[in-house]
Amino acid sequence: MKDLKKGIALAMAASLSVCALAACGESGGNGGKTGGTTSATGGDTTATSAEGGKVYYLNFKPEQADQWKALAAAYSADKGVEVKVETAASGTYEEQRKSEMAKTDAPTLFQVNGPVELAAWGDYCYDLKDTSLYKNLKSDDFALIQNGEVKGVAYVIETYGIIYNKTLLNKYFETDGAKAKSVDEINTFAKFKEVVEDIQAKKDDLGINGAFTSAGMDSSSDWRFKTHLANLPIYYEYKADGVGSKAAIEGKYLDNYHNIWDLYINNATCDAKLLSSKTGDDANSEFALGEAVFYQNGTWAYQDILNAGELTDDDLGMLPIYIGAEGEENQGLCTGSENYWCVNAKASEADIKATIDFLEWVITSDEGRTAMATDMGFVTPFKTFDEDAKYQPTNKLVQAANEYIAAGKTAVSWNFPTIPSEKWKDGVGAALLDYAQGTGDWDAVKTAFVDGWKTEYDAAHAGDTAAADDGAAAEESTAEEEEAAAVAAN
Repeated sequence: MKDLKKGIALAMAASLSVCALAACGESGGNGGKTGGTTSATGGDTTATSAEGGKVYYLNFKPEQADQWKALAAAYSADKGVEVKVETAASGTYEEQRKSEMAKTDAPTLFQVNGPVELAAWGDYCYDLKDTSLYKNLKSDDFALIQNGEVKGVAYVIETYGIIYNKTLLNKYFETDGAKAKSVDEINTFAKFKEVVEDIQAKKDDLGINGAFTSAGMDSSSDWRFKTHLANLPIYYEYKADGVGSKAAIEGKYLDNYHNIWDLYINNATCDAKLLSSKTGDDANSEFALGEAVFYQNGTWAYQDILNAGELTDDDLGMLPIYIGAEGEENQGLCTGSENYWCVNAKASEADIKATIDFLEWVITSDEGRTAMATDMGFVTPFKTFDEDAKYQPTNKLVQAANEYIAAGKTAVSWNFPTIPSEKWKDGVGAALLDYAQGTGDWDAVKTAFVDGWKTEYDAAHAGDTAAADDGAAAEESTAEEEEAAAVAAN
């Protein structure tokens, strides 16, 4: 875990230094479409390479659906190779991946979010060890390695926190009795709570509807809280125990989770009882239109925010998610990846080669690097993007993340890829919503978090236990046979 955070910090710091030299300004970033499944095929769908190979990419990120469509078309036009891109709707990737991978014409390129999903899909992951895709990684911290084989390669490093409207926050700082006079004073949960609650009390004077955007709990938005916000108590428990994963979570920081959730839902643009009807688009719109000061989201939301309102780069900043943990004044933003490319090992040799060729073109060609860095706004872990400042992202929220690294703050690692299952997330999300609506209590959230973790972990590792039991039984049987043979020999 320490090596991973170090690798991420180095990658982000490299982005900062190159951007500084290039005087990075406003440009493209991540889109934010969270609609239904979209598909696109680049170029003539009947075209294939000389070897007959083709590419079918099942894309995880709906925010970049249009950019991948354009990149597929560019590659097909240049190379004469069919590249099909399908993008799962937000929150449906796991379900669609299962469905698509069971088909005869399955994706040749798909994604897993980390070690937990790799355990389920490892047999489908081609060994990328001998590819330039892997060799161009800045560190093995950005690869999923299993039994010496490179099963997955991260393609984007992302950051999330609490995005804030600088103009509105500065307007608040000028009010009588403001709990802070500068954003630099906000570096703990206690101070942040004071500021948020005071903003909420002065919302009419500030011309806003609430301190926070609505915490929508439909599939386009609930992942921000049942996954990304839940990462904070997981991160601090792992940190306290000096581990990178756990078979049973204890919930040591669930009171802190409780406090930040209360702050979100009690100081927002809508009553907590309405959260089941709110969406990710609602939250984005509320922030972009200046109806709220704070919005928990990540670097991928950058272009969505600019597209939905009249905000500019000058209006955007990002704070860490403070929950009241010891030492959090030295905490940075949440930085990591749950986006690992995997090539389908069960595809034909021609399709595997075509897919690897496509990925290597993406990370080495001018078209591919520009698309990923500028159009998609990605910070990537590949050495090839360090060759020219134009391949560095100009996303203002990425620059905010880099500023925390430059200031020596400790990035919060992404530990949610170790969550045992999607079912666990759904259980926590449902309990959070019931609590917010007043139809459930916080004890139900604790139960879903702690007991649900153990249940889902045990279910996911039932095969491991059975294999261990079989191995022990085999060893016992062999020992008995050897003892019997020794007795007979005597």
